[in-house]
This record gives sequence, structure tokens and C-alpha cells, in this order.
Amino acid sequence: MRTETVKGPDFIPVLSRGKHRSPKRGACFMEFASYLAGEHWSDHPKCTHPLLGELARLVNDHISDEGRARLVPLVPTVIGLTGNDPHIDARIALGAARRALPVASAERQRVLALGVYACERALASLDGQPAGTMSQESRDVLAAVPEAERWARRFLRDAGLRSPDLRPRAARRLVRCSVEGVAVACISDPDALLEQLVVGAIADFGPRPAAPGEVPATALRPPERTRHTTGMWRSS
Repeated sequence: MRTETVKGPDFIPVLSRGKHRSPKRGACFMEFASYLAGEHWSDHPKCTHPLLGELARLVNDHISDEGRARLVPLVPTVIGLTGNDPHIDARIALGAARRALPVASAERQRVLALGVYACERALASLDGQPAGTMSQESRDVLAAVPEAERWARRFLRDAGLRSPDLRPRAARRLVRCSVEGVAVACISDPDALLEQLVVGAIADFGPRPAAPGEVPATALRPPERTRHTTGMWRSS
């Protein structure tokens, strides 16, 4: 009896730094997501929230080749994570800042501490909570960097910032500062924490309903790696 072998795709894109013209030339994290989602080839696919995509692209470009290979199982989990809820920007930016704050340089710690305050203010306003409401996790991470925390409080007081809104541009800057802070941090394994920024952002996005017959993204997520315990808004 004659048998036939069913072949898969001729190639699978290989994750590498930067933007690529086609899958045959490689792919960044989000280009791979567009490929798997069946979208037009792009590093800004519609299937993923813009801020989550920004964080994934930054991590893709700052992690080592070995670390980037470990990101591949995470690519399918960002497909379908999108929406217009303003909570999403604040949650993703806040999570990134809190994870980077303990390991970032002193200059970046000030920016990130200010970002933690800004995100908490935005979330409190969105949820109808009193001004000054802050999660215990943010309190704990700020307490670990007292100089940066004092600087952020003085900045907010002296600048007289009253609006609790977190603008998309500010959220992007905070995410960039977080990724860059981890990438150049004096820690033994920055790749592990960069990977954790992506894993954490996927979790921080929040739940989404699964379409009929769809496996939820959370079910596809690999086990969380051990998080660094040594761990934020730059004006430029």
C-alpha cells in the first residue's frame, strides 16, 4: 500500500532582532504573531493590543539570541489579546514598571517609581477609588527603593499634576524604560527577567472571553519562570 507523508509549512520564521521584510528573512515576536494569526505580515498586527505588542517588540530586540528562542512558545498567547479598555494600558505599564524597578539603575528607578504612581492614580480614577489608593504590591516595590520613591512623590507635588489619566504615549515610554532598564541591569540573568516582562504583561492584560471552540490564551501559557527578586519614566 502506498503511503503519503503530509508535509507542514516549508518554513517557520526564526525569531531575530528588528523588522523583517518577509517570513523567509526571519521574524520579530510580533511579526511571528501576525504570521500565526493569518494577518498581513506586520510587526503591528491587529490581533494584539498596541502596548502589549510594543513591549514584546522591545523585549525581542533586547534579549539575547538564546533568550529569544525561549520566547517562541509565548507568541500564540498574545493573539486575540486586544481591546479599548483604558485599564489595559495602565495594568501593562504598571506591571512592567514594578518588575523592572528593583534592578534598574538609580536614574531609571526615579522614572519607574513615578510611573508606578501615575499608573496607580489612573487605575484608581478608572475604578472610582479615592485619590491616593494604591495596591499593596506597588507599596512594597516602592518601599524597596526609598530614594526613588521620595523623588517621585516630590515631583508629583511640585509639578502639581492633577489629571489622573495615563496617556498612551506615557505608557509606551514607561514600558520602554522598563525593558531597557532590565536589559542593561547588573544582574546575572537579564534574559529571564526580560522573558518575565512578556509573561507578566500577558497576565496583566486580564481575562478575555474565549471564542467558541477556542483554547483560551491562558491555557497555552507556559509555566512562569522564577522571577528575579532584585528589581522605572524617563523624560527623554
